[in-house]
Amino acid sequence: MSRNFISASLPEVAYILYYAQEKYFNHVRQFANLELDKYINDPVFQFFKAYGTLHLGQIQDAILQLENARKCHSDVSLCCLLALIYAHKICENVDRDAVLELENKLKETRKTAGINALYYAGMFLWLMGKNDKANEYIDRMLKLSNGSREGLMLKGWVCCMSDKQHAIKKSIKYLDEGIQDTTDIFGMMGKARYFMMQQNYSGALEVVNQIIVNFSGFIPAFILKMRLFLAQQDWEQTLETALRILSKDGTNIDGLQASIVNELSRTGNLNAALFQLRDFIHSLETKEPQNADLHLRKILVVSRLCGKNQQILQLIYGFIERSYTKFKSSDACFANELGYQLILQGKWKDASVWYRRAMELDESSVDALTGIIWCQVLEGKLDEAEHQLEFLKEVQQSIGKSAVLVYLQAVIASKKNKNEPVATALLNEAAELHFSALHGLPLSMEYYEKLNPMFLIEIVKEYLVFCPKQPRSPGQIVSPFLKQAAIILNPVIKAAPGMLAPLYLMAQVKYLSGELENAQGTLQRCLDLDPTSADVHLLMAQIYLSQGNFRECSHSLELGVSHNFQVRDYPLYHFIKARALNKVGDYPEAIKILKMIISLPYMKKGESKKILGTSITTSERVSIYLELAEALRLNGELHEATKIMQDAIHEVSGTPEEIRITVANVDLALSKGEVEIALSMLRNITPSQPYYTEVKEKMAQIYLQIRKDKRLYIGCYCELCEQLPSPHTSLLLGDAYMNIQEPDKAVEVYEAAQRKNPLDATLARKIGQAYVKTHQYSKAINYYEVALKMSKQDFLCHDLAELLLKLKKFNKAERVLNQAMEHDSVNDLPSMMKDVKSLLLLAKVYKNNKKEEAMGTLNKACDIQLRILKRIPLEQPELIPSQKQLTSLICVQFAEQYLIEKDYVQAVKWYKDALCYTQTDSKVLLQLARLYLAQGDIESCEHHCALLLQDDNCNEIATMMMADLMFRKQKYEQAINLYQNVLDKAPDNFSVMERLIDLLRRSGKLDKATYFFEMAKKKSTRALLEPGYNYCKGLYCWHMGQPNQALKYFNKARKDSDWGQRAINNMIQICLNPDNEIIGGEVFESLNAEDSNLKEKRESEQHGIRTAEKLLKEFYPHSQEGQNQMKMLQNCCLLVTKDKIHVEKALSVFVEMAQYERESVPAILAMAQAYMILKQTPKARTQLKRLAKANWTLSDAEELEKSWMLLSDIYCKSGKYDLATEQLKRCLQYNKSCSKAYEYMGFIMEKEQAYKDAAINYELAWKYSNQANPAVGFKLAFNYLKDKKYVEAIEVCHDVLKICPSYPKIREEILEKAQAALKP
Repeated sequence: MSRNFISASLPEVAYILYYAQEKYFNHVRQFANLELDKYINDPVFQFFKAYGTLHLGQIQDAILQLENARKCHSDVSLCCLLALIYAHKICENVDRDAVLELENKLKETRKTAGINALYYAGMFLWLMGKNDKANEYIDRMLKLSNGSREGLMLKGWVCCMSDKQHAIKKSIKYLDEGIQDTTDIFGMMGKARYFMMQQNYSGALEVVNQIIVNFSGFIPAFILKMRLFLAQQDWEQTLETALRILSKDGTNIDGLQASIVNELSRTGNLNAALFQLRDFIHSLETKEPQNADLHLRKILVVSRLCGKNQQILQLIYGFIERSYTKFKSSDACFANELGYQLILQGKWKDASVWYRRAMELDESSVDALTGIIWCQVLEGKLDEAEHQLEFLKEVQQSIGKSAVLVYLQAVIASKKNKNEPVATALLNEAAELHFSALHGLPLSMEYYEKLNPMFLIEIVKEYLVFCPKQPRSPGQIVSPFLKQAAIILNPVIKAAPGMLAPLYLMAQVKYLSGELENAQGTLQRCLDLDPTSADVHLLMAQIYLSQGNFRECSHSLELGVSHNFQVRDYPLYHFIKARALNKVGDYPEAIKILKMIISLPYMKKGESKKILGTSITTSERVSIYLELAEALRLNGELHEATKIMQDAIHEVSGTPEEIRITVANVDLALSKGEVEIALSMLRNITPSQPYYTEVKEKMAQIYLQIRKDKRLYIGCYCELCEQLPSPHTSLLLGDAYMNIQEPDKAVEVYEAAQRKNPLDATLARKIGQAYVKTHQYSKAINYYEVALKMSKQDFLCHDLAELLLKLKKFNKAERVLNQAMEHDSVNDLPSMMKDVKSLLLLAKVYKNNKKEEAMGTLNKACDIQLRILKRIPLEQPELIPSQKQLTSLICVQFAEQYLIEKDYVQAVKWYKDALCYTQTDSKVLLQLARLYLAQGDIESCEHHCALLLQDDNCNEIATMMMADLMFRKQKYEQAINLYQNVLDKAPDNFSVMERLIDLLRRSGKLDKATYFFEMAKKKSTRALLEPGYNYCKGLYCWHMGQPNQALKYFNKARKDSDWGQRAINNMIQICLNPDNEIIGGEVFESLNAEDSNLKEKRESEQHGIRTAEKLLKEFYPHSQEGQNQMKMLQNCCLLVTKDKIHVEKALSVFVEMAQYERESVPAILAMAQAYMILKQTPKARTQLKRLAKANWTLSDAEELEKSWMLLSDIYCKSGKYDLATEQLKRCLQYNKSCSKAYEYMGFIMEKEQAYKDAAINYELAWKYSNQANPAVGFKLAFNYLKDKKYVEAIEVCHDVLKICPSYPKIREEILEKAQAALKP
């Protein structure tokens, strides 16, 4: 190559070549001019200037420039000649002689052409799209130059842009050989383009990043990078790169286009898009002022994504019209596009004018004729349109079918011929044809343009004409047209989640499919985009109505009106309002509204329906009549209801909707008790008529619910199967057998259906569930395993895993789930969601048999779920609520795992994370409140309780927790009032009563509990028989020191499923310790040792232990906590025997339990008690000191009090009365009626000879033991005697002797002395 050779490797030339490829011809000319300022009269830049001028339509100027360039240097002689020939041929009047002369010169020059001349000639031909010719020149050039790098790279580009697959594969070889170890910008751009065409976007990005590192100002590399991110569907990085481009060049056409498309397709911000569109149009008009083709090409994508926004469409229309008028283009595509723009604006007559102009420009334009037909269809001229279509059908055979033409055929078949099968088949074909144009295209501006969401929306609207107008009931088959509509809308919503129209239609489809929650999720996204959309609010109201949420239904209607007062003119608004009133029982108001709707002009046949929102279909008209008839029937106006039904039949006679009236008449007959008339009406419906399946189901319900005849009930479904054999009717028959508790016959039906449809996974699932219901678990497992091998459906795998988990076959469940996840890495949302479900089930399995692996499995599930959450707002916005709920559930599982490990900090963190996804989840709020309470964070707990109190469903639990908080703050009255408020409304709420009794005891007001028992008895005469009442009464008696009475009441609750286990637990504790002694305590042992009835007491203790052991056999734990409780009770039976061998055996179990759960208060207390019985006081003290540091919690309250008192006992025994007092005060802080604590306090005062203070404490101990413990009475009387309160001493002595006439020493040592002291 000569020294002055200007290679494409130079950034300046690379810029020009990039813009030439992109058809930015003014950019080409401008860059060439800039370089000519530096390299005056350079032939290469002169050639490129001429190339740009030529393509901008300035042919004569281009010819002059090319002649000058050709004369300058032989390097550009060939390419200039080729360009001159092309220029002359596209002139309006072709100079044949000049062309012939140039062609001869070309032949001569080609013979002696040098390397450079061949190179530029090849480059020109490549830019013109003549790849085969280009290859001839480049191959010759490579031969002469012995494989020059520049030639190889150009060869690589030519092959890359070829339409032949084998050539494209070779291109990378040429590019690599040409680039070698250099950073050649032209070669690297070619390499990036090759990778992009091969859909190796990461490889392409790597190359583009290298270019940007070496040439940081090279904007085409950034544009390519932006397109690569978009192809990867990474909009965040796409937008970021677009902003970088605009920071370098604020009027960059591609950067502005990407920014607008982002606003339209992703964020849905139409105002921002409109603002940016003005800049975009200005940029096109100033940077490429004469490039009309580019104007049209760049603006199309905006019009396709603007969702018929009139301001945007008018701006685009004006821009295209200006370009068309200014350059007087003879290309019919401009006129065709202007026609389509007017169709989008709803100006069909004006659109027709443009299409006719297009026909004038090009008589063979199929698009123009299609547009004319479309306008005729929209104007209702169906006969003319059909006639034109017949002509076009012939043309289609030669040029191939058009999606728009097939769609128009479908509309005519639907509107004119009312032919559903033909219309829907044509709609299917139209959708397939439309999507075939997108095959193999990555996400790009071209993809968005060809996707044309507004056209697909028109197809979906036509499908909805044939869909049911009411949401699918559970068990009903989903309309295939709804499924097809969803299939069409899914790619639109995935690519353009910011467009309101497809989202709204998808919400409609989900609503009619019975997927109400998904529909709500999609509508919420619609409201995020446009909170003023009346249609969205009305559909949301319909969903709330279907869910029975009348308050929210009314709220949605009000919102719709507040945003658009015209909504009050919509019949749908009034109809929803009337239905809601009907549901809540306000029949007169509902009747008034419905009669008003019926009186409106557009309710009559043939009336004009031009007002927005007032269009009424036959189906909707029938629904209004039926709702009115139902309201009249429920209001007792049966005669009026019958009259309305007759009017309805008159209105819709001869239409498929007539059957709906018949079915409604059946309900009317049934309300009159005319069962036989109702059945005879239903019998008249034949299998060929619509709604036959629904009619048979109605008959079946009458036979089952009114006639109570199971045989005739099943007969209806058998007949349905005979008349309309299908998998759906077989499923209905199987389900019917399940309803009447005949699962064996259901299995037979399901299996017969499956033999005809062996790959139907739904049937397989039904069979598996039927086996489970009949407790044939082995058969169910075998069946699921066989079905899995046949269909590989993940839900079958999950059903099987859940069954194995239920049966505690953990290893097998683990194997099944691991098999389900044995696949390559997946990136599609459905597969990722299935993996999350599998991992969550696996975590449940590991929780039972491999606890150390549970956390790792949850982590994997969480990682995938977070990726799903990031993508669903764009791809499947209707799933946002359910997926957020699932993410919250994963966070809760983490929190529960940390709770088991007693890591409260991490548990709080994960519960808080859960609330980020479900802010109002009452279960999570409750758990957080409990955790804060356990940690002593009173303020946080109170805050969460306040949130819970706003939820009616959690009011009771929140009230109970708030009461606990008030108790901790020593606000006893407030705590009691909170419980009392609940019991005033529901005196038989025994769960609350149980907590109130405990609270009254702890606040020292247990005597007030009798009022609440009386309230419960007043509420119901059966209260005395209620297990809950008897349990609470037993609790009260136990705390009042009446163990025998307590046992009697607990015994009445013992057999109940809710209260039984708690009652048995309490009975066992009473049997083991009837006098509520401190087990292991030594301070009061000496007094007991002096008891003359010691033998009798021992026998009583043995009897108690035997009774406890019998009761233990009835204790059936249903949880791990219950099993721990049972283990504890079993070993407590051994402990109270005080037999060394038994105690040591119990101790070993307690130690094991404490090691397994380090902070288990019951286990640590039991260890300490065992050590005390074994006279190993130091070991006991060590354990008790651990509990002395523990935070008080309601769940561990009893055990903590016992531990603090046992520690006090040890301190008293060793004379450390100040330490003992500290622990006792702590007991009394949380339990004002702890008689044992007062007794210990009295003992300490007595030892310190403070008899007055001792008497005060013993008096409280005597009071709170309900004067049932003679030992306390004795001590009180003794301290009264010492304090010289003789009268009080005498009274107490008499009280003791009443309950225990033979109580030792009290008569001689206290009573007689007190009496003697009173004698003068």
